[in-house]
Amino acid sequence: MVIRKHLTQGLFARYNGDQGVRFWTRVERFYKHRLLRFLEDHVGRKPLYPSDVDGRRIRRILVIRQHDQLGDLLLSTPVFRALRAHFPEAHIAAVVRAYTEEILQHHPFIDAVYTFQELLFNWTPKKALHFWKGLRARYDLTIVLNTVSHSLSSDTMADLSRAPYILGSDHLVFGGCRRNFTYNLLAPYSTEEKHQTERNLDIVRYIGVDTDDLTEVMGLTDEEIGWAEDILTRSGCHSIDCVVGIHPGAGKVGNRWPAERFARVGDALHERLGAKIVLFQGPKEQELVERVRDAMTTDCNVLAGLRLRELAAVVSRLRLFLCNDTGVLHVAAAIGTPLVAVFGPTDPAFWKPWGDKFVAVRGNDRSILSVDTSEVIRKSLALLGGSCI
Repeated sequence: MVIRKHLTQGLFARYNGDQGVRFWTRVERFYKHRLLRFLEDHVGRKPLYPSDVDGRRIRRILVIRQHDQLGDLLLSTPVFRALRAHFPEAHIAAVVRAYTEEILQHHPFIDAVYTFQELLFNWTPKKALHFWKGLRARYDLTIVLNTVSHSLSSDTMADLSRAPYILGSDHLVFGGCRRNFTYNLLAPYSTEEKHQTERNLDIVRYIGVDTDDLTEVMGLTDEEIGWAEDILTRSGCHSIDCVVGIHPGAGKVGNRWPAERFARVGDALHERLGAKIVLFQGPKEQELVERVRDAMTTDCNVLAGLRLRELAAVVSRLRLFLCNDTGVLHVAAAIGTPLVAVFGPTDPAFWKPWGDKFVAVRGNDRSILSVDTSEVIRKSLALLGGSCI
């Protein structure tokens, strides 16, 4: 009777903030938390200290970054730079989701990429076998970059990697657990306000791995760059031209600066510097891009339907890139193109790409609508040096 009473109280108790959770969600959470606590008690790894790590044993490294946002992944690429510098001969592999896989192709610091398919029907026997072999390749160190989210699937993959050292942050502990028990190296989470790049690096800093270069990075091939130059030439933009790209879209509507303001910036840069304007159209953004084009007095070209790497290659040939706070902001920064990004709710102090040539403009009231057009023009002219020569 005592056990029955305990279960009933656990299932039906209504805590603050939980009143709107559906019954079966509470049931699922109740048993999931108890299962995790059971696993922690019976199969949890014994915590180690950095002094217990033998760096001479680390020849194969797996980094798991399963969160599916472009910006989050690219802000973590300095971790790969740091690992490559500290373990120059090591084989470094990464696990990412399908949406971000292209970002790590041809990466200068990564030897292999394994893709976790979110949807069951996207798995094929060939994909599953390739992923399984990659995951079970006897790693010496596995790192879970759980800075913005923490998933049980990431921890399960870390466990399956068979690495003697599994490193992750000690925060975002699962409900019902006392610690992140699948890790034996628990990097302390700092309560200081920090840039997201610093948050990622804090995890590997725990074992003495660090870098002074906090810029994001991705790799492009010569063929991709040549293709991009050909696309721009066919659009009437030659290598001697000052070409400015504008990407007015964003997945979150609250992050979208009004199309008419982007148009005014494009017109101003053309009138003052003779810049040629290229508009980038993402999925479901045709109407938005047409509004920018129709509001401009300057002729411009529209590039639509580009894959991620194609977009990156084209942006790499621009003198300046203008965009909202969205994933392509970090793609542009990772290939080194100067940019001005308009921020709204998100604080650029923590999420803007690292570096002086990547500029954020944010309204005082955290609203995208309060960002002044003249300020974006001024920042753009400053990055261009007041000249397109």
